[in-house]
Parts: sequence; structure tokens; C-alpha cells
Amino acid sequence: MVTETPGAAVPTAADEDRFWQLIETAWAGLGPEPAAIRRHLVSRPDDEDEDALYALDPWLDRFTEQLRAASAGLSAADLTSLDRVLERKLYDIDREDIHEVTDGSDDGFLYARGFIVAAGREFYEAVRADPAVAIIDAECEEMCYFFAHLHNERFGAYPETGSGISRESSSNQSGWQ
Repeated sequence: MVTETPGAAVPTAADEDRFWQLIETAWAGLGPEPAAIRRHLVSRPDDEDEDALYALDPWLDRFTEQLRAASAGLSAADLTSLDRVLERKLYDIDREDIHEVTDGSDDGFLYARGFIVAAGREFYEAVRADPAVAIIDAECEEMCYFFAHLHNERFGAYPETGSGISRESSSNQSGWQ
């Protein structure tokens, strides 16, 4: 259970829907092959061939290019809202049980959580419910600060999300016993 800081900004349901829609729009622009890989990550059998687990890796740079294109024209307020959602998604899966599966240093675990988010809502929710679905050493560093960096590039400053939380590893105290 996450304890909210009084007065902290929390993403709205509309912001979360917009966030996941942008993720899906970016993936949709890449065609059916990565869509099939993403579906497979959620429903894979336990005796999975390890190469299949990393089949999404070659698509990640193209995904972030598509996400950048899908985010063109967004206002500073929009990018701040999206960064607040991303920050929350990374924070919510900052848990010891997920780290035990993904492994990695503090930065490596942050990048693993970036991969979980980048892979889309279905994979994200599957990992939240069952950390065993996560993949060891799968990373997407660029996703971790995607909207913050975009905000800085376009408006000359990083967004102030006002959330009172951090996306950095081990910052979600309720996720680490």
C-alpha cells in the first residue's frame, strides 16, 4: 500500500489512459511483429526459450522514436502529466519481489522497470500481479525519463510533477521489506 503525501499531485485516470494510449500508438506504428512479441511476453509458457524473451530488445529504439513522434506537439502541462504517470508507474513496481526476478544494480533495476513500462500496459499489469512474468536483464533506460527529457528539450526545464515520490530504485519503502 502506497502512502500518499498530503497535497501531492497524483495522476488522473484520464492521464493514465492517455499515457497508455501513447505507448500503444508508438508500438502500433511498428507493425504486427512487435505486437506479437509483446503478447507472447504476457502469455509465454514456463519452459520458454530464452532467446524469445529478448525478442523485443531490437525494437526498443524504434519504439522510443515512435513515442517521440506520437508526443509531438504536446504542451508543457501535457508532458508534465505524462511524466507524473510514468514516475508513478515506475514507483509502483519498485518492489523487492520484482527486483528478485529482474536483477540488476539500482540503475539496472530502474532500467528493467523502464522495460516493463515500455512493453505496455498488459505486460506491466502482468508483472505487477506476478513478478515471475518479468524478465531478467531486460532494460529500456530511455523510457525511465522519457517525458522529462522531452519536456526539457522542448521547454528548457525538467517538469515539476509535484508527486512527492521518486522513480529511483528502492525509493518505494512499502515495496522493500
